[in-house]
Order: sequence, then structure tokens, then C-alpha cells
Amino acid sequence: MTEVNNTPENIESAPIIQAGVTSQWLTENGFDHESLEKDHIGVELIKVEPEYLIPIATALYAYGFNYLQCQGAYDLGAGKELVSFYHLIKVNDNVTEPEEVRVKVYLNREDPKIPSLYWIWKASDWQERESYEMYGIVYEGHPNLKRLLMPEDWVGWPLRKDYISPDFYELQDAY
Repeated sequence: MTEVNNTPENIESAPIIQAGVTSQWLTENGFDHESLEKDHIGVELIKVEPEYLIPIATALYAYGFNYLQCQGAYDLGAGKELVSFYHLIKVNDNVTEPEEVRVKVYLNREDPKIPSLYWIWKASDWQERESYEMYGIVYEGHPNLKRLLMPEDWVGWPLRKDYISPDFYELQDAY
């Protein structure tokens, strides 16, 4: 039998992240997710796989997160993943310090598809459209997923870090 040497030099040091209240509740109720380190202002972050987004979002709504403060997306860098996030708040009698959580979904940039949360929080309507327009994330089930800010025939996703701006863009008559 071989003895394992568990000295600090032989153990890979990975930060231990303590699950927040919402993450603990999700775990107790059997929802698959990953607790991430809190952000710089102490908001709990939860990583969710795209296929589990609808059940987890529905559970969070039932748990009291009745307000979608912000939905957005960002690019981790050329060749890396895209991230779609939802910042949720429990709006209730405690308006001075409401409970907050941010749900993040990491997506393959080659085929970034995620279910729309429009049917849970109507406020995600134009926010998901903007994330689609700027990053190319397809929000499946969205009732009107089309460009919001740029011409409908624009090619590419302007806020991706690997986006190459066209040399010119031909303006159409606006009559």
C-alpha cells in the first residue's frame, strides 16, 4: 500500500468558496448549479448550465426573486466563452437591503444558445434582444428575437472581442 503525502506542497491549493443562502437553498431542493465567489459588492453568484436555466429560474422566482434588475452578456475573450447573466432581486417589505443573486450561464461561442427567460420575467425582453444583437447569443423561445439597435441586415456581433469591423456600411434610404 502506498502512503499519500498530503503536505501543503503536494496539495493543489484551490480557493474554497462558501455557498451563499440561495445556493444552499438550490442544493437542498436538488437543483444542479455551481456556487461562484461573491462579486466585489458581496452579491452571490451562481453558475448554471444552459439546460438547467429554466428550472432554476422558475425555482428562484418561486423562492421570491420577483424582480429582474438586469440581464446582460459579455465576452471572456477571443476563442473563449460568452456569458449571459441575470441579476435578480427579492422585492418585498425590506427595501433597504433586498436579497440579490446573479445567475451566470457560460456558453460556447460557436453555437451560443440559451432558453429565454422572457416567460418568467418580462423585463428580459429588450435586454435579451440586445445581448443577441451585440454578442450573437440566441435566446430560444423569445417572442421577438431580432436586432434592436442596429440595422436588421448588419453582419456580425459588434461587442465580441474577435469582431472585425467592416470597412464600410452602405446606408439604405430611410424613406
